[in-house]
Amino acid sequence: MTSPTNRAKPAASRHHNTASSLLSDAGVRVTGARLNVLSELLASQRALSHLEVQDALPEMDRVTLYRALDCLTDAGLAHKISGDDRVFRYSTGSETAGNKEHPAQHQHGHFKCTRCARVFCLDDAQQPPGLRQQLQATLQASLGRGFQSHDIELTIKGWCADCAK
Repeated sequence: MTSPTNRAKPAASRHHNTASSLLSDAGVRVTGARLNVLSELLASQRALSHLEVQDALPEMDRVTLYRALDCLTDAGLAHKISGDDRVFRYSTGSETAGNKEHPAQHQHGHFKCTRCARVFCLDDAQQPPGLRQQLQATLQASLGRGFQSHDIELTIKGWCADCAK
């Protein structure tokens, strides 16, 4: 019989094979908690707060969830988005590669709805070519030579399609 901690929600269960492969490819030990959390993030069309992941996986205790999210973030399988509301949100984004040298964190833009506070990752493939280089050039032109960025956090604020109705 399957224990409650190993059962996945139907939406996330479709992503278990992908999650398992990503964890293995990144050299991360595959545990039930990591598998369920990564599956939930892969299934989501937007970034999720710790509370939203906890609501989706009620059988998982808070500390285990925090550890799983930290592990996924450290492995580059998910990224942590800090909001102006002091709530971190987590997403796999479209670029998840599990590459520690070039982690997925903050290498693309986000859209935050100012009504419902949901955060969506902007597809990196849809951003103009050379955007990072343009931002780096702007940084150096504004502040002078020697400044170099290592993370880019770009957030567009507005109303999501649901809230704009």
